[in-house]
Amino acid sequence: MPASSRYNQMKESAEIIRVTIWGLFVNISLIIIKIAGGLVVGSAALIADGIHSVSDLSTDLVVILGIKLSDRPADEDHAYGHGKYETFAASFVGTALVGVGFYIAARAGVAIYDKQEYFPGFVVLVVALISIASKEVIYRITHKVARRVKSTALYANAWHHRSDALSSVAVLFGGAAGILGWGYGDRVAALVVGLMVATVGLNALWKVFLELCEGSISNEEQSSIAKAIENVPGVKSWHRLRTRLVGRQVFMDVHVQVDAQLSVVESHRICNKVERAINDSVERPVNVVIHCEPDVDPDKEVK
Repeated sequence: MPASSRYNQMKESAEIIRVTIWGLFVNISLIIIKIAGGLVVGSAALIADGIHSVSDLSTDLVVILGIKLSDRPADEDHAYGHGKYETFAASFVGTALVGVGFYIAARAGVAIYDKQEYFPGFVVLVVALISIASKEVIYRITHKVARRVKSTALYANAWHHRSDALSSVAVLFGGAAGILGWGYGDRVAALVVGLMVATVGLNALWKVFLELCEGSISNEEQSSIAKAIENVPGVKSWHRLRTRLVGRQVFMDVHVQVDAQLSVVESHRICNKVERAINDSVERPVNVVIHCEPDVDPDKEVK
C-alpha cells in the first residue's frame, strides 16, 4: 500500500474511533437517564429501552476494538493486513441488531397477546424525547462518516444508534397513547420498530457475507478505476480487472498492455502512473498489483 494510502487509512480510523467515542458517552448518559427514570415512575418499557442502550454501548466498544486491530500493518502471518477484524466487528454489530430487533418485537407481541396495557406518565415522554434527539444526532454524524470512509462496521453501528432512537419513538408513542387512553400503543409501535431494526441488521450481515465471500467493490467504483487506467498516457488497453474487499481496503489486480517496443524501465514507469491514478480514483485505500503486457500476441516475435 502506498504511504499516502496508509496515512489516509490511519486518519480515517482516528475519525471512526473519535465519532464512536462520542456515541459511547451519549449511550452511557442515556443508560443512566432511562433506567433511573424507569425505576422512578415504574416504567418497564423505559427500563427495557435503557437495556437496549447497553447493547449500543457494547457495539461501540466492539467497533473501537475492531478498528484498532484492523489498523495493524501486514506481518508474516497476515500478508494482506488485518482488515478482516473490522469485518468481524461489523458482523457482531449486525448480529446485535438482529437480536435486539427480534427481542423488541417478541416482547411486544407477547404483551399484545397477553392483553397487557401500559399507561405511563409525562416523565416517560420527556426521557423518550431526550433519547430520540440525542441518538438521531449521533446517528447522522456517524452515518456521514461511515459513508465517507466506506466502513461497514461504522455503518452498522450508526444504524444501531438509530435503532435506539426508534425504540424510544415506540416509548414516546406508547406514552402519548397511554395518556390518551389507549394502552396498547407502546406495544404496537415496539413491534413495528423491532422488525425494522432486525431488517437493518440482516442487511448489515448480508454485506459482511459478501465481503467474506470475496465480493467485488461496487460497479461505480470499478468504472472509476477503469476510466483512471484508460486516461494514463501509454496504456494501450487493459483486461482482467479483479477486486475484493478486506475491511475498508481494496485489493485488486489488473493486466495493462503497453507498446511492445518500450523498455522495461519505461513500462514500469507507466505502471506506476496507473497505480497512482487508481488510488486517486477510489475514496478508500487500494492495494494494486499490475501485470504489464506488450500490446501484441506474446507468441509472435516482436521485430
